[in-house]
Amino acid sequence: MQQRQIFGVDIGGSGIKGAPVDLVRGDLDAERHKVLTPQPSTPDAVADGVKEVVDHFGWTGPVGVTFPGVVTGGTTRTAANVDSGWIDRDARALLSERLGGLPVTVLNDADAAGVAEMSFGAGRGRGGTVMLLTFGTGIGSAVFTDGSLVPNTELGHLELNGHDAEKHASTKAKEDEDLSWHHWARRVQRYLEHVEMLFSPDLFIIGGGVSRKADKFLPLIKDIRAELLPAHLQNNAGIVGAAMAAAEAATGDQ
Repeated sequence: MQQRQIFGVDIGGSGIKGAPVDLVRGDLDAERHKVLTPQPSTPDAVADGVKEVVDHFGWTGPVGVTFPGVVTGGTTRTAANVDSGWIDRDARALLSERLGGLPVTVLNDADAAGVAEMSFGAGRGRGGTVMLLTFGTGIGSAVFTDGSLVPNTELGHLELNGHDAEKHASTKAKEDEDLSWHHWARRVQRYLEHVEMLFSPDLFIIGGGVSRKADKFLPLIKDIRAELLPAHLQNNAGIVGAAMAAAEAATGDQ
């Protein structure tokens, strides 16, 4: 029988946050605990941050952890918004060792958020092509076709105006350049138009921390054919999805 509660941790470019997750409700079972992502964000320093978050709750079971980059078989392959020491690092082994041998599952952060939204949020019951885009330090993406995930798409790195799109349209770009909601929404619209031209999705789900302020910018985005919805789980989606992945791994190990 699957555990009702498993721990999820979401590693971001600016913060590391986690909480136990109720897998039946698809929501946090306690107020999340957050620490700042260390700078430089080396594997050892970030692993210490993950340990601090997990230890805060005295957790001793399986742990799911998201990472802002490509993850295959527990190994982190890219590191656009964290220290380059993560490239080709066995993150699963590192984090399990730092957590005293607890079972650890590692996956891409946007994929985790997407799985959570497809199960419990804005994508629940939706067929066709659904794309979740997380706007934060960078832009993460999760692509689903009839509910099945295409992992590690990393569409924030599509070229837009001669640069990685996330350098132009992420929440960090908005903050660094002190852009108004109107100005930033125009950039997001150009990015969505580009992605829509390539993939023709039926639904865009807009996630990341900025999703809780969706009313400030989503109404400003026009002429996108796909339906456009804010993430229901907002910035907790990654934590929920991480826990779901850990639960699935734990079931497979039995």
